[in-house]
Amino acid sequence: MQAVTKLSNMQLELLKLFATNISDSDVLDIKQLIINYYAQKIDNELDTLWEQRQYNANTISTWANEHLRTPYNQ
Repeated sequence: MQAVTKLSNMQLELLKLFATNISDSDVLDIKQLIINYYAQKIDNELDTLWEQRQYNANTISTWANEHLRTPYNQ
Protein backbone atom coordinates (compact mmCIF):
# COMPACT_ATOMS: atom_id res chain seq x y z
CA MET A 1 0.00 0.00 0.00
CA GLN A 2 1.31 3.42 -0.94
CA ALA A 3 1.58 6.01 1.84
CA VAL A 4 -0.17 9.32 1.29
CA THR A 5 2.23 12.21 1.75
CA LYS A 6 0.01 15.20 0.96
CA LEU A 7 -3.50 16.14 1.91
CA SER A 8 -5.99 16.61 -0.89
CA ASN A 9 -7.73 19.92 -1.48
CA MET A 10 -10.91 18.46 0.05
CA GLN A 11 -9.08 17.30 3.17
CA LEU A 12 -7.58 20.76 3.62
CA GLU A 13 -11.00 22.42 3.30
CA LEU A 14 -12.53 19.99 5.78
CA LEU A 15 -9.72 20.66 8.25
CA LYS A 16 -10.48 24.38 8.03
CA LEU A 17 -14.17 23.69 8.58
CA PHE A 18 -13.58 21.40 11.53
CA ALA A 19 -11.04 23.67 13.22
CA THR A 20 -13.92 24.75 15.44
CA ASN A 21 -15.92 22.43 17.68
CA ILE A 22 -19.01 21.10 15.89
CA SER A 23 -21.93 19.38 17.54
CA ASP A 24 -22.57 15.70 16.89
CA SER A 25 -25.86 16.53 15.17
CA ASP A 26 -24.06 18.96 12.84
CA VAL A 27 -21.50 16.28 12.01
CA LEU A 28 -24.32 13.90 11.09
CA ASP A 29 -25.98 16.63 8.99
CA ILE A 30 -22.73 17.30 7.13
CA LYS A 31 -22.23 13.59 6.53
CA GLN A 32 -25.75 13.39 5.11
CA LEU A 33 -25.06 16.37 2.84
CA ILE A 34 -21.97 14.63 1.46
CA ILE A 35 -23.90 11.40 0.97
CA ASN A 36 -26.69 13.26 -0.84
CA TYR A 37 -24.15 15.05 -3.03
CA TYR A 38 -22.57 11.82 -4.23
CA ALA A 39 -25.95 10.10 -4.60
CA GLN A 40 -27.08 12.93 -6.89
CA LYS A 41 -23.90 12.61 -8.96
CA ILE A 42 -24.54 8.88 -9.36
CA ASP A 43 -28.16 9.52 -10.36
CA ASN A 44 -27.04 12.02 -12.99
CA GLU A 45 -24.46 9.62 -14.40
CA LEU A 46 -26.99 6.80 -14.55
CA ASP A 47 -29.55 9.04 -16.27
CA THR A 48 -26.94 9.93 -18.88
CA LEU A 49 -26.03 6.27 -19.37
CA TRP A 50 -29.68 5.26 -19.77
CA GLU A 51 -30.26 7.99 -22.34
CA GLN A 52 -27.11 7.08 -24.29
CA ARG A 53 -27.94 3.38 -24.37
CA GLN A 54 -31.70 3.96 -24.75
CA TYR A 55 -32.63 1.74 -21.82
CA ASN A 56 -36.28 1.61 -20.71
CA ALA A 57 -38.71 -0.46 -18.67
CA ASN A 58 -38.48 -3.29 -21.21
CA THR A 59 -34.72 -3.40 -20.68
CA ILE A 60 -35.22 -3.98 -16.96
CA SER A 61 -37.81 -6.65 -17.63
CA THR A 62 -35.43 -8.42 -20.00
CA TRP A 63 -32.62 -8.25 -17.44
CA ALA A 64 -34.90 -9.68 -14.75
CA ASN A 65 -35.69 -12.70 -16.91
CA GLU A 66 -32.16 -13.43 -18.12
CA HIS A 67 -30.24 -16.42 -16.87
CA LEU A 68 -26.59 -15.43 -16.97
CA ARG A 69 -25.24 -18.42 -15.12
CA THR A 70 -22.12 -20.11 -16.36
CA PRO A 71 -22.98 -23.65 -17.42
CA TYR A 72 -21.13 -26.46 -15.69
CA ASN A 73 -18.88 -28.66 -17.82
CA GLN A 74 -19.75 -32.29 -17.44
